Amino acid sequence: MAQQQHQQGERKKKESILDLSKFIDKPIRVKFQGGREVTGVLKGYDPLLNLVLDGTAEFVRDPDDPFKLTDDTRSLGLAVCRGTSVVLICPADGMEPIANPFVAQEA
Repeated sequence: MAQQQHQQGERKKKESILDLSKFIDKPIRVKFQGGREVTGVLKGYDPLLNLVLDGTAEFVRDPDDPFKLTDDTRSLGLAVCRGTSVVLICPADGMEPIANPFVAQEA
């Protein structure tokens, strides 16, 4: 019985898929549900992907097209970002689009 409870305890322990430790004290860009995007220096995180960002700046949306971001930013300072709304995390200097391999390429 005790062994069965021990095995259940091991199964309940979950680890995060992402290892964000290599991004500590480095600038990252974060996209959220709803379309907001911010950039800031990662100061901390937890297994639920709650993030602490310092020097955070939010990219302002185009007033004519709410789905388009502008180059204008709004300073937020120190921010705690809830992990359940995080969609994407990437290095601030390493984001570039790649070609979609499933779309027929024009020759």
